[in-house]
Amino acid sequence: MDRAETLTRRAREAVDGNERTAYRDEREELLDAHGYTARVRESDTGETLVLYPIEWVEDGTVRLDRITDTTRAVERSISGPGADADWDAIDAHNRAIASRVEDRHGEVHGATATAFADFMSNHYAKPIEAATTGEREEFRTEYFPRNAWPSDEQRRRVEESLRRIVEIAAAKEDR
Repeated sequence: MDRAETLTRRAREAVDGNERTAYRDEREELLDAHGYTARVRESDTGETLVLYPIEWVEDGTVRLDRITDTTRAVERSISGPGADADWDAIDAHNRAIASRVEDRHGEVHGATATAFADFMSNHYAKPIEAATTGEREEFRTEYFPRNAWPSDEQRRRVEESLRRIVEIAAAKEDR
C-alpha cells in the first residue's frame, strides 16, 4: 500500500508525461503482483487512492456481488485534509477506539465503530475525536449505508453508536 501510494503521488506530481506513465506502470505491475487494481476517487475534500482486489472488478466497475470481505479494499487520502498525516498511527489509534467501543458496548456498536474508524482513517486521515459534525453526518448518510454493509440493527442504532464512539474517543484513555 505504501509503495502504491508513493507511486500515485509521484505520478500526480510529475511534470513529464513519460515519467508520469512510468510511475503508473510501476504501480500497476506492483498491484497486479498482489491481485489488486487502483483508482483515484475525487471529491470536494481531495483525492483518495482506492485499491480493490482484482476479482471484484469487471470492465472497470466494482461488482458488488463479488465482494465478500470489505476489509480487503484499501483507501488512502492523497490530497486534501490528512494527505500528509501519519496514516498508520492514526489508523491504529482509531482501531483502538473501535475496539474499546466493542468491549464496552457490544458487537453492534463495535462494528459501527470499526466502520467509522475506517472512514476517518481512509477518507480524512484524522483521529476519530477530531471528526467534525459534517464528517459524522457524511459517515451516517453516505459512507455507512453504502460501504459498511450494516446489519438492520446497526442501521437502527447508528446514532447511538456514533454517540458512544465520540464519548469513548473523548475519554482519551490509553489501552
